[in-house]
Amino acid sequence: MPSRKDDPITVSELAKHDGSDPALPIYVAIKGDVFDVTKNKDAYGPGNGYNVFTGKDSSKALAKSSLKPEDCIPDTSELTEKELETLNQWYSFFEKKYDIVGKVVPDN
Repeated sequence: MPSRKDDPITVSELAKHDGSDPALPIYVAIKGDVFDVTKNKDAYGPGNGYNVFTGKDSSKALAKSSLKPEDCIPDTSELTEKELETLNQWYSFFEKKYDIVGKVVPDN
């Protein structure tokens, strides 16, 4: 069972965890919770399909099943009911598979 922590992780700290520095773990945030996806470098590492989601809260993109960088934002205010359902399904998937290492907080 994956572990869960509530440590605060700033937006700029999260951005460093995009796979570009091999010394740092790779993080994906969903609905403000930060997941450590390092064990799945084949999907989330640099140059791989899901790397677009790393180092940020990509809730909107996951909800829309989008790989567009411009959709990789935390704002879910314009999502449809179905997209919100998809987002919750992604969250459940991540929650079962990856450790939650913290929560996204503003930089200030």
